[in-house]
Parts: sequence; structure tokens; C-alpha cells
Amino acid sequence: MVQFIYKYALNKISRPWLIRIGYLIGPVLTILYRGNNFEDPIDNRTYKSFLPYGHDEHQRINALAPHSLSLERHRLLWLYLKQETDFFNELKPQKLLHIAPEQCFYHRFKKMKHIDYITGDINSPLADIKMDLHEIPFQQDSFDIVLCNHVLEHVDDDRKCMREIFRVLKPGGWAIMQVPLNIHKEKTDEDPSVIDPEERKKRFGQYDHVRSYGCDYIERLQKEGFKVKIIDYLHKLGKEKVKRYGLETDESLYVCNKMLSRAPMEGTL
Repeated sequence: MVQFIYKYALNKISRPWLIRIGYLIGPVLTILYRGNNFEDPIDNRTYKSFLPYGHDEHQRINALAPHSLSLERHRLLWLYLKQETDFFNELKPQKLLHIAPEQCFYHRFKKMKHIDYITGDINSPLADIKMDLHEIPFQQDSFDIVLCNHVLEHVDDDRKCMREIFRVLKPGGWAIMQVPLNIHKEKTDEDPSVIDPEERKKRFGQYDHVRSYGCDYIERLQKEGFKVKIIDYLHKLGKEKVKRYGLETDESLYVCNKMLSRAPMEGTL
């Protein structure tokens, strides 16, 4: 019954309201799903299972952690930031722009005194600043870090948004811009004339997606100036931890560094 209600909510309730509702149902779900088969590394809580997540028939089992409401990509990112970067180093002040901030990160990042944390989005109630990613309202070289996950598949002009993120990053800064990427598809499929939600769902995977990314996503990032590191962090974690943390088995991280020169990068890394 709980899973049926949650599936209905995912398909019928807008994202801003889902965020608000999430604060209310998280504690209840934590009790209902208590156990020790799965662990959420973000808050170290354990569960008998995670909740399924996904629109319509595309539901993934053991995807959503009941208390933090983190998904597979959030848990993977948290582990990478914690274990492989200086993001949590309290002796290193950093300025972070978090675009379309995820609920599981928001309050935790807010509490980090060494992080000057700014959030931006068009609709999210968690955003400090209402902004269009096509025109980020900050000066050039403003941020050490930009997080922008599962956003670019929604925007009209993803290349312009990439250029904007590049512009506001400081030289030597870095960004993580995850997207739903089909590793079996060579080229990104996009067509601005497709506006019908059902047609978008069939072609791009979700009613509000305007493209389906293929393996040329990395090339797109490179052409807008980024030096891209493709990190197979799942392999480093190992199969037992991947299963324990409920991670997707085919997701790499795309860590994008701002080069000192704006000249587009060519070739393969």
C-alpha cells in the first residue's frame, strides 16, 4: 500500500509539493522500512529495503532511501565527495552554487560553515535564488564548485547552460553535472519540435525531458571548455558496497574542471 501511494504521488504531484511532503513522510517511512539489508551513507541509517522510484512503469527497485529521500545518484555523489575530494575539509573555505538543490543535501550543506552555499532554481522551494540556468545571475569566476544534477535534460539549450556554468566557475574550479545517459546510444537524441508529454516520454524517457543523452555528452561538455574526468567510482567501491548502498551499476561520474584557457578541448581524454 505504501509503495502504491508513493508511485501515485510521483506521477501526479509536482516536484515542489513532493519536496514539502517529503519532510512529513520521511520519519514515518523510516520506521516502516527499518532493517539492516541496505544502508544510506548520507545519514548512515539502515533499512530492510529502499523504496522503488521512477515514473510510470519505469520504476527502479531499492532506489529511494526512506529518511533522507536520496536516490542512487545522490548516494554515489555523497560517497565521492566525502572520500575523494576536499569538499568536507573544514579548513578550506569554498563557494558552492547548487542548481536545483536536492532535498537530501540541502540542510546538510547549509550546516557546513566552510561552504558559502547558494542554491538556485526556477521552481524549487529550496532555492535561495529564482533563476534561469540559461542566464545565471552571477559574475564570471564566482564559484569554486557547481553542482547541477539531472537538470540539463530539461532545459531548452543545454550548451548555453553549460557555457553559463563554465562562466561562473573560478579558474581551477570544478562542476559535477550528471544526466540520465544511455551508454548504449552513441548520439544524443533531441528535437525541440517534440512538445507533447506522451511523445517526450516515449522518445526521451520522461514527460518533461527534452533530450535523451548518448555518449557524446562528454564531447558536448568538452566543446564548452571543460576538461572532463570520467570516474568509475562504483568499481572502486566494490560489488558489496554497491549493493549495500543501493547504487546503480552503470553510472559514472563526470567531473568537469574549468581550464585556464577558454579554447574548446579536442580529442579524447
